[in-house]
Amino acid sequence: MSWISLKSLALLAVISISSSVIDLTGALSLSNPSLSRRSQCQATLTEATTVANELQSLYYDSSTGQYNSGELWTDSNTIEDLHNLMLAADSDTWGTIADTSYIGQAANNANTDWVSFLGGSYDDSQWVILAFWKIADYKAARGQDNSAYLSSASKVYDIVAAEWDTTSCGGGVWWSSAQNYKNAITNQLFLLTSAEGYNRNQNQTYLDNANKEWAWLSASGMRGSDGLFNDGLDQTTCQNNGQTAWTYNQAVVASGLGALYTATGNSTLLDQAEISLDATISQLTSNNILKESCDDAASGGAQCDHDQQIFKGLWTKHVQYYLDSANDATRTAKYSSFLGSQYSAVIHYGMNANNDIGSVWYAPNAGGSVFQPEASAGGLEAIISNAKVCASNLP
Repeated sequence: MSWISLKSLALLAVISISSSVIDLTGALSLSNPSLSRRSQCQATLTEATTVANELQSLYYDSSTGQYNSGELWTDSNTIEDLHNLMLAADSDTWGTIADTSYIGQAANNANTDWVSFLGGSYDDSQWVILAFWKIADYKAARGQDNSAYLSSASKVYDIVAAEWDTTSCGGGVWWSSAQNYKNAITNQLFLLTSAEGYNRNQNQTYLDNANKEWAWLSASGMRGSDGLFNDGLDQTTCQNNGQTAWTYNQAVVASGLGALYTATGNSTLLDQAEISLDATISQLTSNNILKESCDDAASGGAQCDHDQQIFKGLWTKHVQYYLDSANDATRTAKYSSFLGSQYSAVIHYGMNANNDIGSVWYAPNAGGSVFQPEASAGGLEAIISNAKVCASNLP
């Protein structure tokens, strides 16, 4: 019997003896961890904890507060993931990582030069905001001072907001300080951080920015007739540049629209969100499992680079953010089975004998996976997201 079969049987055993679910503060609720109380699957959270422990053991360098070969934006997502998991499992396993990580050290230093720290990358900057908000939620749930993280998130947001420029393509936030590209992810994140920021602080400027962003983004042409947002715009023509439609673009826009729905009550925003979610499922999958266009590893071909390896996991995380905002049983049921399929694929196809997760989910025996911290974090996100819907879909 293969190690995959043994592991599958072990996991089935865990699930069979743990039919109860725990009703805790919602790990994936952006605005406030006490607002979402959908049940969490204990067996899935246990599996997530095992994976997270391996991720930290293999890839985290406590002396620097960074992940080996990681980047600001992927490190920020991984730290956000650990806090999602701790909130879901009501644990403090990595309770010190926020303050000891390099982003946490920057947040706790009142003299941090954020322009320098962020390196002129306005998409990366907004992943930092999301991490700071999640850390703040965790600290609030523990009765700890979270003011440094909230203040730092506001400072970073202001830097990004200043990059809105109507002189090129009629609006939108620049991708970087080079001001030579307007892309989907930067502006989808600005929709999310603006709407979510308003939900947190009731600052009208944030809501105005969210409405302005969606009006521009929806008219930008970056979403094609197939329902998918591609990478960005041609800066000469301000037309869709025809570059890759990545999985994560389709879910980050959904989580942003979900947050804007929370702010406004406009349910048509949810329908808009699901155009791209449904297009992902129909077009960016192989046998119902997420697959990036860069990934032909299972056939011995191309492999996604370390940035791209986390995209699929981000799709699952931001779908759950969207579902928390929508707070609608019918919409949740619509995506629960698919989220469960991603979880099952991660466990049975993506994971190796050491509980590390590779870059390929859609093919057996890790399908030519690359094992790096970004791939591991992406798999962890899929497991945590499934815990919220309790849909294991185990074969």
